[in-house]
Amino acid sequence: MMRRRLLIAIAFVTATAACGDGGGPALVADGEPRASYTITVAADDKGTDPRTWTLECDPSGGDHPDAAAACGVLAASDDPFAPVPSDMACTQIYGGSGVATVTGTRDGAAVDARFTRTDGCEISRWDALGAVLPGPVPGQPTDQPL
Repeated sequence: MMRRRLLIAIAFVTATAACGDGGGPALVADGEPRASYTITVAADDKGTDPRTWTLECDPSGGDHPDAAAACGVLAASDDPFAPVPSDMACTQIYGGSGVATVTGTRDGAAVDARFTRTDGCEISRWDALGAVLPGPVPGQPTDQPL
């Protein structure tokens, strides 16, 4: 009787995990990446001198120059694409005209994020992605930190 209850409990947990509750990571087919992105970094809002890469994570791949490091940065953050909160006070430091976009999917959810360097909050947000947004920013001197 005890063994039967244990088997029923295991079957229930397995079935529940397979169905998902919408709150956890989406299930993906074996061999498919858990995340897939297109990353574009341009010199300005007009899209001047754009550089575009693809990035896949879990497993790492694409033509991104350091896919493993970029995927590591993304895996370490719960919400790497969250915008700056509207009530956040930001320093008025201009970090340059660079603009980056990241589109794709992460754990089955759509990603559509835009990054700039127009103030302290946006610079911090850009810098937090580190290896995800390969530098240097087009049109920015290479001897300047990103």
